[in-house]
Amino acid sequence: MSDTSEEPAMGARARAPLSSGLLGALVLLAVAVVVTLDPPVIATLRDTVFDQYQRLAPRVPGAAPVRIVDVDEESLRRLGQWPWPRNRMADLVRRLRSYGAAVVVFDMVFAEPDRTAPRRVLAPHANRPGMTALLESMDDPDERFAGAIGNANVVTAFALSETATQGEPPRVIARFAVAGADPLPILHPHPGAVTNLPALEAVASGNGAINYLPVRDGVLRSVPLVLRYGDRLVPSLAAEALRVAQGGRNVVVRMVENGSAIAGLRIVDLPLATGPKGDLRLHMAPYDRARYEPAWKVLDGSSDPARLAGHVVFVGTSAKGLQDIRFGPLGQVPGVELHAQTVEQAIDGTYLTRPDWAPGAEILLLLFLGGLLILAVIWLGAIWSAAIGMLVAGAAVAASWVTYRQSGMLVDSVLPVMAAVMVFIATSVPRQLALERDRARIRGVFASYVSPNLVRHLLRDPKALNLGGERRTCSFVMTDLAGFTSFMEEQTPEAVVSLLNAYIDGMVRIAFDHGGTIDRIVGDAVAVMFSAPVEQPDHATRAVACARDMDAFTRAFAAERAAEGLAFGTTRIGVHSGTVLVGNVGGGALHDYRALGDPVNTTARLESANRHLGTRICVSGETVARCPDFHGRPIGSLLLRGKAEAIDTFEPVAPDHDPMAYRAAFDLMAARDPAALAAFQALAEADPGDRLVAMHLARLRQGERGVTLDLV
Repeated sequence: MSDTSEEPAMGARARAPLSSGLLGALVLLAVAVVVTLDPPVIATLRDTVFDQYQRLAPRVPGAAPVRIVDVDEESLRRLGQWPWPRNRMADLVRRLRSYGAAVVVFDMVFAEPDRTAPRRVLAPHANRPGMTALLESMDDPDERFAGAIGNANVVTAFALSETATQGEPPRVIARFAVAGADPLPILHPHPGAVTNLPALEAVASGNGAINYLPVRDGVLRSVPLVLRYGDRLVPSLAAEALRVAQGGRNVVVRMVENGSAIAGLRIVDLPLATGPKGDLRLHMAPYDRARYEPAWKVLDGSSDPARLAGHVVFVGTSAKGLQDIRFGPLGQVPGVELHAQTVEQAIDGTYLTRPDWAPGAEILLLLFLGGLLILAVIWLGAIWSAAIGMLVAGAAVAASWVTYRQSGMLVDSVLPVMAAVMVFIATSVPRQLALERDRARIRGVFASYVSPNLVRHLLRDPKALNLGGERRTCSFVMTDLAGFTSFMEEQTPEAVVSLLNAYIDGMVRIAFDHGGTIDRIVGDAVAVMFSAPVEQPDHATRAVACARDMDAFTRAFAAERAAEGLAFGTTRIGVHSGTVLVGNVGGGALHDYRALGDPVNTTARLESANRHLGTRICVSGETVARCPDFHGRPIGSLLLRGKAEAIDTFEPVAPDHDPMAYRAAFDLMAARDPAALAAFQALAEADPGDRLVAMHLARLRQGERGVTLDLV
């Protein structure tokens, strides 16, 4: 006699492969559609993969004659702060010409007259007898600079602006020709420009824009060769350097057949494969100081002429204080490095290209991997299908890597592989649920294998990345290094730059590990925001964890320097949460994704408050209220500058630290109980190194009561 109760179960098992396969196919189709639409989050993730390719195998510099004359820290120390007098700039041009430089390219704008010119300094005294004749007899440094430029192959720079500006438009020396449709509609419009003095542009051999294209994540991966000013095309600084180096005027812009993108450029006799906006994708070589020549050595004549003769020489700055430091695919570099490497790779022909067929090939790879996994899961089960999928995925990643290494073509295999993993999960889970007949338990098991990381979140919800201006509740971490100014004065510029780079790199790495976004880096100070651009419900918890890890890193970093005999300083950290306006701000060559609002200022003041409190980390009550697992102790209610009400603050402590005794003493102080003095005295005797306890004890001994501290 048969047991008919088994029949429904057997039917469910028979239908399980079909239902799981159908679900996998739907997921595969949905992922394929998302990847085809290529939202910003997908493009950013793909760019990150290509950045990693460059880190693993950067471009090997060729024989392109490109050099950088660097207004570095030592040049500023020897010759004075920036801007230098135009007489000195004229001497620099003459020196470079005498050394045989083929082209001199200024990565800087000379928009204002020389403020040190004798005529301008003495102009208020023009009414004195004989002064008019004296002033007329004096040389004008700007005229001397213009004369030097006119006697050499010099390319000047201008900066396009997002807002309309007064004054003359930039002089365009290049002669543009367009093959196909008008490229202006596809280029980002710039209604204004900051230009050089007309006398300088009038005698220059070339004049180009120093702008970059807007970026989503702060990493500059390409340099435009052609841009739009009003209703005309203008060349970039790198394009003008290439044009003047060849001694021609023609720049040909070749459009794709339907006019939706730029297919490529020809600058005089040099054909260039560009991106759809006329940009050249950076194929970065490692940052190498060997291509740099300090400006002071050029000016005092101690440079080796052979290093500059026949070269395209860029004049720029690596000095931190002049704020021309950029993030490229290989990390932080001076802005002039990006222009120089663009010209270098264009001359050498070592391009990175993303072929027209790459998106289609990636979709086909996605469909192939996803379909293969669906069939494998249905017929072979999860273990064998995972093995097959890993083998095929590994082959796809290897093929992408070899394509990059051999031909410089960027074909992404990581996104298709990750999508295939999603299909594998979507196909496997229903089958596993049907086989075990325990939906709730299987969901729990399945969830334990899914890592809730940022990349997976963005792939599932591309709309989570919104770069438009919007109000968002975020958490902020701000740091500052106490004593760094005196440290700089005691060390060589090379040592300072090396240590600061290592310090900043470590801080940025920790911020990224916790899913934070770098809001800004100013000198040794780092500002990190959480929950923007991607919304993070646990942003406050992330911020506190990030602050603790930064504190541990900086203390270890300072201890290592102390072992070397260097007093590096102490890092102070502030943490706060609140509603801000986030989005792209800036104009001209600057496009920054950042937060605006009072919480940002409050975070900075909390960081600064540490020096009065004896703490290293100061966390606001607003943040603590959002951290269910916060482990710390109260500092007090701080009256900060610009604040009408006091802000409750807390100090995180180690998980193994028991703050109960401190909390009891704090409660006595909050209640204005005289016994608080004895309680804090006992805490100070138990731990003489506790600076927060020492601060409160000093307050109590001076007769202060309560927990409100006036830091205004």
